[in-house]
Amino acid sequence: MARRKQGDPPLTRLQAVREETGHTQDQVVRFFVKRAPRAGVTVASASALSVMLSRWENGHVDVTDLGYRQLFREFYGRTNEELGFPAEVESDGIEELRDRLLVARSIDHSTLELFQSQINNLRNSDQHFGAIEILDQLNNLVRQIESVRTFSVSAMHRERLAAILTDARTLAGWTALDRGSQLQAWQYHEDAKVSAREADSPYLLAHATAQQAVILLDIGEPAAAVELLEHARYVAENRSPSLLRTWLAAAHGEGLAAAGRHDDSLHAFDQAHALMPSDPIDPQMPFLLLNDGHLSRWRGNALLRLGNQDAINSLEAAARELDSSPRAAVRGQLSMYVDLAFAYAAAGDTRGAVDYARKARQLATRIGSDRQRQRLATLVLPDFGRTGIA
Repeated sequence: MARRKQGDPPLTRLQAVREETGHTQDQVVRFFVKRAPRAGVTVASASALSVMLSRWENGHVDVTDLGYRQLFREFYGRTNEELGFPAEVESDGIEELRDRLLVARSIDHSTLELFQSQINNLRNSDQHFGAIEILDQLNNLVRQIESVRTFSVSAMHRERLAAILTDARTLAGWTALDRGSQLQAWQYHEDAKVSAREADSPYLLAHATAQQAVILLDIGEPAAAVELLEHARYVAENRSPSLLRTWLAAAHGEGLAAAGRHDDSLHAFDQAHALMPSDPIDPQMPFLLLNDGHLSRWRGNALLRLGNQDAINSLEAAARELDSSPRAAVRGQLSMYVDLAFAYAAAGDTRGAVDYARKARQLATRIGSDRQRQRLATLVLPDFGRTGIA
């Protein structure tokens, strides 16, 4: 294969993904060396990996080792297809069908609870440590649950499996978004809406729909996001617990702010505060992490989008509350730091912007949040132009 010239397009999907995410080859190699022992994967030495990575990216040889493929998926938060790896081959014979039906038939209540427990454990890990190592695990778990549901003939089990699958898909989609893979995130949420309908669950459908709207906000489609959020609130109206309706009202407020609808946005946040239950914990909805501090952070983000000078006060109040809260998720904390960096920059306070941008960059690197790194790359500091902090 010819050597790539400056200005030429990437030679492989693997090379393209690395450049899209802004990583260096050295960062990839260091991750492989550090992560491999914990993942149970044997890898070459750092010097040999550097040579291998160049050959893989230039298309001289294919990545055939399954362990290396796993590490690439973990590092980039991408699927085999997105990385240019072949899909896993499945048998299409009668015996394979009989085996899968037999496995699905063996599912019982304890197995269903085990699936849900696995999702909850991955969610807990994500809330504390971020997405850098869990997306590939979620992808595998989703495929496993999909297979069991596909070959299950029990209506009762299929409905419960569909609900569990919806939870797994929305978590995987949210994690994929944080890793910077908007297309994978969108597809997961589309699939989640399908399984939510099979589960006959308005609240799961509303949650998946509203979360999908965030992807539209990220790619600059606020009008479409607002439309999706309005539909989500309609689906949940009078058919969902107040905690979810609180979350949906706040999500709607964020979308309205992105669309520049100042009064409508603040009204939605007023509704969210009015709907907030006294006990904002619902065992039926472990995917919702919400309290007054989270609402303040969310409102602060909306005020920032609207150019409202009160954004800093709202975000700083949220920071004080969430920094001491046992229910604060690391991704929410990171988003708040990024918002504060932008808020201080908008207010002309370079020192405040730099301080929060540095905090955000360190945390984004630690948890592997490509989404927030991309936001930081657009930060413009007063008097200095575009920053190199991100």
